[in-house]
Amino acid sequence: MVCSTGNEWVVQSGQTCQNRKRRIAMKSLATRAGVLLLAFLFPTATLTMAQESQTTIKKTTIPRTSAASGAEMFNTYCAVCHGKDAKGNGPAAAALKVPPADLTTLAQRHGGKFPGDYVATVLRSGVQEAKAHGSKDMPIWGPLFASLGNGSVASPEVAQRIHNLSQYIESLQAK
Repeated sequence: MVCSTGNEWVVQSGQTCQNRKRRIAMKSLATRAGVLLLAFLFPTATLTMAQESQTTIKKTTIPRTSAASGAEMFNTYCAVCHGKDAKGNGPAAAALKVPPADLTTLAQRHGGKFPGDYVATVLRSGVQEAKAHGSKDMPIWGPLFASLGNGSVASPEVAQRIHNLSQYIESLQAK
């Protein structure tokens, strides 16, 4: 029996020719099914990626944490932008105009010495020079911490929070 292999004609037994035609038909069907599946999945995947890349930051009231724990305050207040590892890769980082600073390199960027006074000032009063820290998207923590206590930025509790948070950030510095 003469049978087509696609590009050429060969002489084979009837059974072999039928098997070849079935394999070709199955490959063709599998290819069509694969193309259809991709046609349906691609728009869905693209839509999902687009929705994920449009992260929005929800502003809410500040939750209470222990003023004694720099780690707890960092994980509650800072990690959403700076990341649990403080490298600037938190879940809200993608939604910011300017990426959050990598807080593990503060000492490296300040001549090998951790800039404790600078960090405390940024926490208490906000970013004075947007380029030095990143952007003014960062909350001013002094008034927010004051709202947890007696309402005064100069209160001992606010000072303790800022001191302990600054010390925790210092402990995260790259060696």
